[in-house]
Amino acid sequence: MFYWVVKAILGPLLAVLWQPRAEGVENVPRRGPAIMVSNHLSFSDHFFGPLPLPRKITFLAKSEYFTGTGVKGFASRAFFSGVGQIPIDRSGGKASEAALRTGLRVLKRGDLLGIYPEGTRSPDGKLYRGRTGVARLALESRAPVVPMAMINLEKIMPPGRTVPKLGVRPQMKFGEPLDFSRYYGMEEDQRVLRAVTDEIMYALMELSGQEYVDRYAQAVKKEQDAEAKEARREQHADDKERRKADRARRKEERKARKAAEREQKKASEEG
Repeated sequence: MFYWVVKAILGPLLAVLWQPRAEGVENVPRRGPAIMVSNHLSFSDHFFGPLPLPRKITFLAKSEYFTGTGVKGFASRAFFSGVGQIPIDRSGGKASEAALRTGLRVLKRGDLLGIYPEGTRSPDGKLYRGRTGVARLALESRAPVVPMAMINLEKIMPPGRTVPKLGVRPQMKFGEPLDFSRYYGMEEDQRVLRAVTDEIMYALMELSGQEYVDRYAQAVKKEQDAEAKEARREQHADDKERRKADRARRKEERKARKAAEREQKKASEEG
C-alpha cells in the first residue's frame, strides 16, 4: 500500500518537474514474473524507473540504504522498507546466494523483480560489465528478462549530490523481453552464465546508447578512489612545502628588515 501512496504523490511531482519520457512500456508483461534489468546511473533510478509502469517493481537494494544513522539514515530506511525494497549484502559468497534466493522468492510470487547487473552505480556514465547473478536468476526462475534503460539520470542526481538538478529531461526505455530458454538447466555452467549476462548487458548498451567498458564498475571506483586519495596526499605535501617555503621567506624578510633597521640606526648615530 505504501508503495502506491508514494507513487501517487511522487509521480505527478516528478512529471511536472522533469517531464520524463517512456518508450516500450508495452514490452513489460502485464501479469506474471519478470526480471527488470537496468543500468544504474543515479540514486534517482529507483524513482524514475518504475514511474511509467502500472505494476510494482521490487528492487534488490544495497543494504547500506537500510543501515544509515541519523535523520538521513532513518528517512532512507523508512522509504526503502515502505516501498518494499529488499536489502542485499554485496560482499559475495553466502551473501550472494542469499540475495539470489530472495530474488527467486519475489519471482515465485509472480512479481516484477528489479536488479542492477553492474552491482553499483556507474562512476562516469558508462556501462560496465555485469555480474552473473542476474543470469542465475533468469535461468533458475525461467522468467522473462526485460531490459530497462535509464537515460540522463546521472545528470539529475550524480553521486555525491543531495539536491536533484532541474532542467534535465530523463528517459526510460523498455526493451523486448529476452528469451534464454535455450540455456535452461545449465545454470551451473559459468560459461553459460557469462554468455547470458553479456547478452543482457549488450541489450542494455543498445537501448541506452552508453559506451560499454568490459570491467567491473566496483573495481574502477576503487581505482578512482585510490587516485583521488593519492592526489589529496600529494596536494597536502605540496601545501606543506609551500607553507614551509613561505615561512622561510618571511623569516628572511624579517632578518633583512631588521638588518636594514640596524644599518639605518647606526648611520643616524654616526651622523
